[in-house]
Amino acid sequence: MNVGVIRSIHRYPVKSMLGETLTRAPLGPQGIPGDRAWAIRDETRGGIRGGKKIPELMRCSARYLEDVGSSPAPAAEIRTPEGDRFLSNDADANEQLSKSLGQKVSLWPLLPADALDHYRRGAPDDPDFEKELRATFAREPGEALPELGKFPPEIFEYESPPGTYFDAFPLLIMTTTSLAHLQSVATRSRFDVRRFRPNVLIEPVASATPFPENDWVGGHLEIGDARIEVAMECPRCVMTTHGFDDLPKDPAIMRVLVSAASGNLGVYASVAAQGTLEVGAPVTWSKTS
Repeated sequence: MNVGVIRSIHRYPVKSMLGETLTRAPLGPQGIPGDRAWAIRDETRGGIRGGKKIPELMRCSARYLEDVGSSPAPAAEIRTPEGDRFLSNDADANEQLSKSLGQKVSLWPLLPADALDHYRRGAPDDPDFEKELRATFAREPGEALPELGKFPPEIFEYESPPGTYFDAFPLLIMTTTSLAHLQSVATRSRFDVRRFRPNVLIEPVASATPFPENDWVGGHLEIGDARIEVAMECPRCVMTTHGFDDLPKDPAIMRVLVSAASGNLGVYASVAAQGTLEVGAPVTWSKTS
């Protein structure tokens, strides 16, 4: 079944920083090469950290200055809100980024999957597990928390599946229909795609549902030679409410997501067959047998 075309493709060289918009990209076993190939480690509390814990990261941006081949990815050029630019492997990169973020951090490329201590979660901000979850997912008292049992089991011990810096899966897919629907519901907020960090934004064919990508869970998408298995809806976190660039801080974003979409937006996916993504390419869907 034809479900739409690719509207845009996005790669984020450094976890939680603004990234790059691409017109064409290869798709490998771990998603788009170079995506989340670098991440920040909190040198005070320990653990890899993203925008959930260090919202200032979302005010930085990163891009590659050379073609990205197979792993390991090259150094990324980072731009801070102050306008400073440096490479992620520069000798003073940790010092420059720490100064911009206002806390001591270090930049790390991907390490092998067996470097388990590197990926292990750092100390929580709150020892009360439910309070920690509510802060992470920006849920108010009385609002349901995400169904954690749907996540890969390793993320309860590790910040990301070891060997990656993804939250859970290598791809996040969204549709223009979902964004437009939410914007129509909450006209005072800005449901800008930059808040939600998809890898692939699809413009669907006419759909009877406001969130067409949710219907793709349990099936697979085919784009040229690429085959993508759609695993689960994506529970959204506090990052979507942070302010950066010209987007203001807006807690109302999460209230709308909870009331209109059970706190979810987009779908997580993995790569079943490698191929190439290209803006304008048709996307088909089939139910996995």
